[in-house]
Amino acid sequence: MSTRKVAIIVSKGGMDEVYPSLILASGARQSGIDVAMFFTFYGLDAITEDKVDHLHVNMTGNASSPMPTVVAGLPGMEAVAAKMMKKQLDDLEIPPVREMIEMIADMGGEVYACELAMKMFKLERDDLIRQVKGVLTVGDFYGVSEGAQIIYT
Repeated sequence: MSTRKVAIIVSKGGMDEVYPSLILASGARQSGIDVAMFFTFYGLDAITEDKVDHLHVNMTGNASSPMPTVVAGLPGMEAVAAKMMKKQLDDLEIPPVREMIEMIADMGGEVYACELAMKMFKLERDDLIRQVKGVLTVGDFYGVSEGAQIIYT
């Protein structure tokens, strides 16, 4: 019997965009499913040391936002929305992004950064949090994720 595997590609860096991927990964590991996460483009913010603790909530252009676009675009609104979301997550006892990634890695989940996106954003390996197992090309990630269900977020 083969082991179930899931590969989660994280391409967005807003708090509201990263958490679903982290919850999927955590749930998979708790269910005994192997997990490989590939952070690319703005998803790299979630694994970049200087940014992981300061993710915001994307309010403008979000069709599901209860806030009108005119209000959502005002200075400081993303920070207010992030603070509100953090409070809701705390109330539900859901850890911060950094801690979620630590938990996933501690449970055996693998966290990777996209080499091309790293070059685009002028990031070095030392810019990333310690849980990142490696910086991979897309081709390398295909090898890591062979046989996995792929989820793109």
